[in-house]
Amino acid sequence: MRVAVLAGGLGGSRFARALAETIDPAGVTVVGNVGDDLEIAGLHVSPDLDTILYTLAGVLDEERGWGRAAETWFQVGDRDLGLHLARTEALRSGEPLSAVTARFARALGVATSILPATDDRLRTWVATPAGELSFQEWFVRRGHRDDVDGVRFEGAERAKAAPGVLAALDRADLIAIAPSNPFVSIRPILAVNGIREALERRRAPAVAVSPLIGGRAVRGPADRMLARLGGGTGPAQVARCYEGLIDALVVDEADADEDAGIPTIVTHTLMRDADSRRRLAEAVLGVPV
Repeated sequence: MRVAVLAGGLGGSRFARALAETIDPAGVTVVGNVGDDLEIAGLHVSPDLDTILYTLAGVLDEERGWGRAAETWFQVGDRDLGLHLARTEALRSGEPLSAVTARFARALGVATSILPATDDRLRTWVATPAGELSFQEWFVRRGHRDDVDGVRFEGAERAKAAPGVLAALDRADLIAIAPSNPFVSIRPILAVNGIREALERRRAPAVAVSPLIGGRAVRGPADRMLARLGGGTGPAQVARCYEGLIDALVVDEADADEDAGIPTIVTHTLMRDADSRRRLAEAVLGVPV
């Protein structure tokens, strides 16, 4: 079975791991968000790609949600620096991000394909009452305390899907959207030319996993953003984020009685351990193909 997953953040990486533990990991392709990427101290850092990579390799710092050790405001530690240095050097020499990421995955023994949504520069900017902020300025330095009035994706008009992304979506037996923040983890992926269109013309079923449980985010600001930008925190508001792109929504048992406007699959969605990850993966994989 071939599954293509759109993912960002810790929830996305854990969901990718759940699928890779349940079916042949080589049958899973993860399309990762790069809107969070930044340059810090001369290094190119790809937080979401690294979180996915580290999670699938079993070396993630689970407490922080990405990386291994903390030393600066952005929490880049010594044991992460080698990877960031190697990525930066490769990018400066002309190697595309997708090729660098694939090389890192092979080096860590990860059989799952990890693809950046694009090799081109794409950056998320967040509109707040305090002004427009880069994603990491808002999320990390300011602790995502500021309310969000909107998001934009610098470079989206020129960004092309990275090699393999559209083919993975076209060949998939199932397309899944991870329980990631719809606005700042999934929407940057959909902003890349060709990706939204690939989901709109999909031949395989597509399902999204709600990132909310009982209207609340497990971690992060997804619930606050959905309330402010989507008008509520129920399954219907989550489903509307992916209108025309999915055929069903997976929701937690806490939200089982709420109408999503599309078919729902009800299960426990909190991924605490291997058993809970498998339960969620099996619910998603149970969608008729």
